[in-house]
Amino acid sequence: MARTLFIEGSYLLASVLFILGLKSLTKPDKARRGMNQAALGMLLAIVGTLVNHEIVRYDWILGGLVLGTLIGYPLGMYVPMTAMPQRIAISHMFGALAATLVGVAEYYSHSHHLGKGQMAALGFEVMFGALTISGSFMAFAKLQELMTGRPITYRGQNLMNISLFFGTLAIFVYLIFNPGNALLFYVMIACSVLFGFLLVLPIGGADMPVVISLMNSYAGLASSATGFVIGNNVLIIAGALDGASGFILSIIMSKAMNRSFANVLFGAFGSAPEAGPAKTTEGLSVRSVTVEDASVQLAYARRVIVVPGYGMAVAQAQHELRDLADLIEQNGGEVKYAIHPVAGRMPGHMNVLLAEAHIAYDKLKDMDEINDEFADADVALVIGANDVVNPAARNDKSSPIYGMPILNVDHAKSIIVMKRSMNPGFAGIENELFYDPKTAMLFGDGKASLVKLVAEVKNLKEARAAA
Repeated sequence: MARTLFIEGSYLLASVLFILGLKSLTKPDKARRGMNQAALGMLLAIVGTLVNHEIVRYDWILGGLVLGTLIGYPLGMYVPMTAMPQRIAISHMFGALAATLVGVAEYYSHSHHLGKGQMAALGFEVMFGALTISGSFMAFAKLQELMTGRPITYRGQNLMNISLFFGTLAIFVYLIFNPGNALLFYVMIACSVLFGFLLVLPIGGADMPVVISLMNSYAGLASSATGFVIGNNVLIIAGALDGASGFILSIIMSKAMNRSFANVLFGAFGSAPEAGPAKTTEGLSVRSVTVEDASVQLAYARRVIVVPGYGMAVAQAQHELRDLADLIEQNGGEVKYAIHPVAGRMPGHMNVLLAEAHIAYDKLKDMDEINDEFADADVALVIGANDVVNPAARNDKSSPIYGMPILNVDHAKSIIVMKRSMNPGFAGIENELFYDPKTAMLFGDGKASLVKLVAEVKNLKEARAAA
């Protein structure tokens, strides 16, 4: 009785901590606390599980804990923020693999004693777990550039995917009423793995963040089903939280890109077309600027809005950006940061990078908060952002990003875009902003350019003080 109370108590407290951790993650200044709460909750869940009376041997469990630590610690400590999306994809794959293996083990041991409800939960678990394994691996491979990030399509692809899905679903329904058919059970797993590969194959790099959040939702559903199968309450609760939060995040991201789930999963967005819309380039030219000229604009600006993007993340230029912002503020200017929901490769990417540079949370503004302020900005400084500032989303009905909410950078009085080259972003289209008469392009490595800008603005500050 005492052992049962301890287990259920630890599971209850772990569940509360998971919920509190998820709530804390909604605020940047409380996110670190949220992660600690979730980590403590997971520790309590593990401790509660380790004292379960059904455990007969601890050697394999101990080996798994050691192996998990050896894999998890480097993934958490040494993977750079630019590679965080693919790290998360791999984490989802491991979680789904664990759920699937538990389901296979349960079926192997009790296939002839499973009721309809148990078989339904177990089949749901392995079906979603198996497709999450392969789907997450495909997302990882595309983000890590182990394969092309462009959509891979072929004739009859959607028909084949839909047929495979309904075929797998039919096997699942059959197994509920005939759980003893082991061959069909393993055929269902194989079909689910194949479906996961085929599901992500036609999805382009621009949609990988949505895919990752969907895989997070699927892994959560599989984990929750695992809890029902083995009678583990904390797995049911944690899996439900994971599944629901991943689904909600997918909705938010799709809305931020003005896309539907069906369009993400079957639309082949993210491919680079042969040529961008003619009206964005024909008869127009790009105006470049030197570091010296850009530094003068920034040194004397009263209001500056910074728009960080994936290019800043790749350059790891957040600390140099903070140094530049400090100098602008010392000169009497005001600096704010405009964060688009899908800036970078996942939600919160820019917030975390800027927090690493100790930039105050109250200066990080969501799109809805900051968009009306661009008209009053003396300078909008765009660092490595592309599609999220492209006016084609408002102006060009033929553009693949038409209707996507964007940051109103083109409303600023002056615009400086820091970029390595004129290469397009994830959507593979030309950016009208680059050809705006108010826009000056500062080409080069973002980090090196910011270092030079800091030096020049500091020189101007010292010269002003000397005068």
